[in-house]
Amino acid sequence: MEKRNNFINGVKAGIPIALGYFAVSFTFGMMAVAGGLSIGDAVLISATNLTSAGQFAGLSIILSNGSYVEMTLTQLVINLRYSLMSFSLSQKLTRKEPWFHRFIISFGVTDEIFAVSVSQSGKTSAFFNYGSMAVAIPGWVIGTLFGALLGNILPSFIVSALSVAIYGMFIAIIIPPAKKDRNVLYVVIASMILSTCFTYLPLLNKVSSGFVIIICTVIVSMLAAKFAPIKEEEVNHE
Repeated sequence: MEKRNNFINGVKAGIPIALGYFAVSFTFGMMAVAGGLSIGDAVLISATNLTSAGQFAGLSIILSNGSYVEMTLTQLVINLRYSLMSFSLSQKLTRKEPWFHRFIISFGVTDEIFAVSVSQSGKTSAFFNYGSMAVAIPGWVIGTLFGALLGNILPSFIVSALSVAIYGMFIAIIIPPAKKDRNVLYVVIASMILSTCFTYLPLLNKVSSGFVIIICTVIVSMLAAKFAPIKEEEVNHE
């Protein structure tokens, strides 16, 4: 019963993620087919990767006939942040979860699924992640399929509107926990300030987007651990 409830809660949390994913992957599917990939190839990439920035970067390398080395290094830099998220999520999961659950949910560690998982109070069940993945992943794959099929038919203003949906989804994810916990609000603000610095300041704006995410994550996490540490009883709470 507990597993079922966790799964249902995960599905509820995953629905807005799926809607945001549909919009972004729609654009990916459209660009992939327009660049010469088949519909099947575009869908297969989305079904096996689940990384928006990584897929768009990889697509540009594929279309420009880039090397395997270039592809490997690009994906390593862009997606290295998922290692940090996985480390954090592994501490968030209940200790009674069998080890193989950690390997299965690692496939679905994305920015958004990670965000809703760590925002849960107390420990998180693997079945919460399964619920989120059960709707978010199909949303990403189906969006790619629809984009590949209909991208060249829809008016450009509709496609542009779809591309901003994921930002609204991110806002919907971070606002509720930020309203409940002032420390979360401080973390969000610090992340925004640091990210803005890397966007506009000289030299810092030369750093690649993948490394920017990693650097911001590490710095803000260190500051949060220093000035707003989690109490030991909260860490041990299951």
